Amino acid sequence: MQEHYQRSDSHSSAIVERGIIVQSTFNTVCAIEYLRSHNVQPHIIERVLLHPEQRRQLVH
Repeated sequence: MQEHYQRSDSHSSAIVERGIIVQSTFNTVCAIEYLRSHNVQPHIIERVLLHPEQRRQLVH
């Protein structure tokens, strides 16, 4: 069973979304460095960049 946690705030959510864009525009290493530079925890970086099927769906 996968657990999904609510993002802590809209600022953190925006950083993670930008990291995903960096990955698709440049590469995974650049995205990792971007997210690290914004103090995103390693387990979150791994989940969002290496396991896209586990990403939260955007709320519209």
